[in-house]
Amino acid sequence: MQNKFLYFPSSEVPSERMLASVNMKLWQKIDGDYRGLISTLDAPAPGGTIVLFHGNGGTAFDREFYLEPLMKLGFRVILAEYPKYGGRPGKVGEKPFVADGLETVRFAYQKYAEPLYLLGESLGCGVAAAIARQTDVPIAGIILITPWDSLASVAKSLFPFLPVKMVLTDKYDNIENLKNYPRKISVVAAERDEILPIKHAYNLYANLPEGRKKMWVIKGAGHNDWPFYADVSLFKEITDFIKADKIR
Repeated sequence: MQNKFLYFPSSEVPSERMLASVNMKLWQKIDGDYRGLISTLDAPAPGGTIVLFHGNGGTAFDREFYLEPLMKLGFRVILAEYPKYGGRPGKVGEKPFVADGLETVRFAYQKYAEPLYLLGESLGCGVAAAIARQTDVPIAGIILITPWDSLASVAKSLFPFLPVKMVLTDKYDNIENLKNYPRKISVVAAERDEILPIKHAYNLYANLPEGRKKMWVIKGAGHNDWPFYADVSLFKEITDFIKADKIR
């Protein structure tokens, strides 16, 4: 029941034609598998590398819209793909997603070094937060877009009469996973989020470490249409905030 509610995997591997149409290619393609997508444009990345974990619907290919604004700001962007999504093998779930993400982050760090940032979108916020807690790779900063506080909290608000804690096998407890994160976190919420009501983003923000957080609310935006309300200036603000915290 949980998986049907939470995960919507796609078996379609993006074709060469699809990738070429948006100047992307498979990243870390090994033995018929791959770990994500990256731009084919060999642009300099003085700002560092962002590993992006998308939401539970669609695939990494559908997040092509992140590339232009973030690359204009000097970042290399890896659109990480989950097991079972985008035609990748594996299983859905918090444990396989986080385990796979840890490997993706390790590969990115080995290849591109510091600084390396994480960006989570919706479900991806939970994956990014768990990775930040578990990895030994130095994470220079985190961006969370349309985030939640914990899966149990969201489920309880959606299904108040069900014993959700008893049926959930995945936790995605972003408050717990980020409580000791030592660097800066940008939180971006959609004012009219109909999937993850904004109260969950506010609760997460309230429980993040003091002095190392900043929140933006995209006025008029919903959970899925927020990109239409965002522009390069917003991306610049949220990335400038985390860039200001240099790893020593």
